[in-house]
Amino acid sequence: MRRSLIALAAGLSAVLVLSGCNPLDPLRNLAKKSSAPYSTTAETPPTSMPGTERFYAQQLAWSSCSGGECAKLTVPVDYGKPDGPTIEIAVFRMSRTSGLQRLGSLVVNPGGPGGSGIDYARAAGSGAVVTPQVLRAYDIVGFDPRGVGRSAPVTCLDDAAMDRWLAQDPTPDDAAEREEAGALAADFAKACKTKGNPLLGHVSTVEAAKDMDILRSRLGEEKLTYLGKSYGTYLGAVYAGLFPTHVGRVVLDGALDPSLTAEQINTGQAVGFDRATRAWAADCIAQGQCPLGTSVDEVIKGVDALLRRLDATPLTKTGDSSVPALTEGWAAYGVAVAMYDQGMWESLTSAIRAALAGDGTGLMRLAEQYADRNVGGGYSSNMLQVMYAVNCLDKPESADLADRQGQADRAAAAAPLWGRFLAWGSLVCGDWPQPGDTKPAAPQKITAPGAGPIVVVGTTRDPATPYEWAVALADQLETGTLITYDGDGHTAYTRSNSCVDKAVDAWFLKGTVPEKGLRC
Repeated sequence: MRRSLIALAAGLSAVLVLSGCNPLDPLRNLAKKSSAPYSTTAETPPTSMPGTERFYAQQLAWSSCSGGECAKLTVPVDYGKPDGPTIEIAVFRMSRTSGLQRLGSLVVNPGGPGGSGIDYARAAGSGAVVTPQVLRAYDIVGFDPRGVGRSAPVTCLDDAAMDRWLAQDPTPDDAAEREEAGALAADFAKACKTKGNPLLGHVSTVEAAKDMDILRSRLGEEKLTYLGKSYGTYLGAVYAGLFPTHVGRVVLDGALDPSLTAEQINTGQAVGFDRATRAWAADCIAQGQCPLGTSVDEVIKGVDALLRRLDATPLTKTGDSSVPALTEGWAAYGVAVAMYDQGMWESLTSAIRAALAGDGTGLMRLAEQYADRNVGGGYSSNMLQVMYAVNCLDKPESADLADRQGQADRAAAAAPLWGRFLAWGSLVCGDWPQPGDTKPAAPQKITAPGAGPIVVVGTTRDPATPYEWAVALADQLETGTLITYDGDGHTAYTRSNSCVDKAVDAWFLKGTVPEKGLRC
């Protein structure tokens, strides 16, 4: 979740699931309108959302668009001032493929924060979002959360500035480099403020969860059926805390623990990435001729040495004329993206072998997949910008460089390879412009009393959302139940294990709660 590593739940949607799709397929110039919106009856808003009656009375006008139907949901910019300015949230639905009794709408979110729910829902037919059985029973609905993609997008930097941001030194080694990191973070925050987007202070997860309840109502659903992955689990948990009586069949896969501070999240992710990198190292050795050594410790030291070498002397061969050099920053993203799915491990090994020989092309290709960046320049989404807007509102941080160095030292003690990278990655939140009339709540457990069963899925060697977080979330939810997948990569449902798929499908299709302590 910090400094974009957790964004790879959404990144996997773009990299692994949505390849071949146009991620910015516009919602304008739509064709025929469907016969009727899903709900024509106004709903009384929750008592916690006074003044929102008009939003719970609107009708969605669905129109044909690529892969299904699209609509716009009107919501207030500021829920504290519901009579003030509004924005439109872009929504997409893929109608069920028939064959089973229709069970309603299943809302999906791929994570990020900043991942496009529209692009994710459009990919449902590939089998990488839900199984064919679920697709036959539910309409799959995705939306771009406020500030994301097609929903009043928050952007701060142009493409060239974004390139410089990602290429910067992610692990400053001395006072001068720390000062430079602080200046770059302050410039990023200032650029966002200068843009003057009125939504900048209103893209928190709480506000996105309130939007999702209005969407539930306008879909005509009494309760929300929901699949959230990575950051999408946090959105789902926040929703459950705000609207427990509206919780239907909910699955949170690759879970975050909402009770953690920003530093605890950074350190926890670093531990997760260290653990995943060691798993890749073991596989690299088992495959034979691993370019970094013959033991796991040797390979890990080799990765660290390569990154330090690139910090001092970047590689000028990148295979992309728009990228002058493969820096430590770019290379670190290239290594990180491969931790999300073991299917990318072979590519990482090859890329490292080439980098050791002076060719950074392979690592740059991996880094561009991570960043949703096009070869030759330009970005396909605003994910790596809006994620800061969401994270910094949810969990503000200090801009003090001495404090940050202390965090980096503590994180490095727990995770020698990734600790400093993750600790410095969220420095921008110290300078982020906050709305003047609101203060974010301190991290706290979400118990959601009164909610129905909530299924949490955790993968034991998940890099971005460590397994311990899934255990913690399932424990703190009054009705949480945990599915454990003993495996590698980020998230589990429809990605790697039939045991997980069967248990989640039974919950979505029959309302069968997974057996206690299920381990796959």
